[in-house]
Amino acid sequence: MLDRLIRPKPSGGIPRGLSTTGPVLFSYGFRPFFLAAALWAIGAMALWIAALILRLDLAGDYGAAHWHAHEMLFGFSSAVLGGFLLTAIPNWTGRLPVSGRPLAALFGLWVIGRVALLSSGIIGLPVAAAVEALFLPVLLLICAREVIVGRKWKDLKVIGGLIILSAANIWFHLSVLGNLDVDAAARLAIGAYTMLIMIVGGRIVPSFTRNWLNKVGRTDFPVPYNRFDTAAILIGVAALAAWTFAPVHIVTAAIAVIACAFHTVRLLRWHGSPTWPEKLLFVLHAAYAFVPLGFLAISAGAIELLSDYPVMHVLTVGVIAFMMLAVMTRATRGHTGRPLVGSALTSASYVAIAGAALIRPLAEVLPEHYHHLIALSGALWSAAFVLFTLEYGPMLVRERRAPRASP
Repeated sequence: MLDRLIRPKPSGGIPRGLSTTGPVLFSYGFRPFFLAAALWAIGAMALWIAALILRLDLAGDYGAAHWHAHEMLFGFSSAVLGGFLLTAIPNWTGRLPVSGRPLAALFGLWVIGRVALLSSGIIGLPVAAAVEALFLPVLLLICAREVIVGRKWKDLKVIGGLIILSAANIWFHLSVLGNLDVDAAARLAIGAYTMLIMIVGGRIVPSFTRNWLNKVGRTDFPVPYNRFDTAAILIGVAALAAWTFAPVHIVTAAIAVIACAFHTVRLLRWHGSPTWPEKLLFVLHAAYAFVPLGFLAISAGAIELLSDYPVMHVLTVGVIAFMMLAVMTRATRGHTGRPLVGSALTSASYVAIAGAALIRPLAEVLPEHYHHLIALSGALWSAAFVLFTLEYGPMLVRERRAPRASP
């Protein structure tokens, strides 16, 4: 059964990545998960605002605040990550992607997790946590099998990120069940996502940039991956680990400052400024710019210039959500046969999520304007994903466009 979930049988003559039966939505991993992630980003934010303003009893004994933090990290973000990996790994390995009924079953497991946590007051916290915790380990098994069978050993780093995320999710649930502080588990998850962005972003951003610069006749290409990039990633991982377990410590501050410097230089080495006319590409550089900004925030938090929550929101909204939205828009266009050109709606969604990322931390810094800034940040967050859903939702549920014939 697990083998069927992990790898559907290939059929001769069927285009790679398409299921022979069932709706288009389940023909490729990015389709259901990107659409569901955007809808859940809107819905979960609406529920959270309702809990704040209307005192809505959200998720029973799990607690509204814990539920909100969990669903941003392990609901919305895990859906985007799942959609990306289920689409990218087949390209890396050359193997068939999960599609059709196996993909629908995996997606159903994610949906059940969302329902279970919201129903924890009815089915009980232990049952809800156990059901919700299933998705990431199953996704891990699927991705690990594909990477190992495909012998793409360098991509095991991505599997390591999934292992950390699975452990962080379980740790988060156990902390709630034990009435313990969940912040360390949340920091571990944030660190895992940021690590994956440093690794995968370091692959796709300079690659896409080089291709575009070459296309337009420029020769100021990004510096190829070398030991500097490896050092930047390792220092970044060290800073994230220190922040996870010692968020207020001078050593954490020092490592984070060094990581900030390395990733600033790394970003500059990718020569992103000429890509401004191509919004789908430039936004990848803009989103990655939040990585060094996030390390700067970690350093400020480590010497108590900022509290932990502004630091977390720089990373969760700026680094994670911004990069995820950037990848969702580009991947959706590319894999549905659309031109890789950002529309006005797409650009507006980028501006909205960037605004949410910059404004949300200010709510903790300017407590006299807390509620106004929270409302504005939430509105911008919702606007970003409403715009994505309006423009990209139809693409995700329709057949891939056939290439246009040459005139």
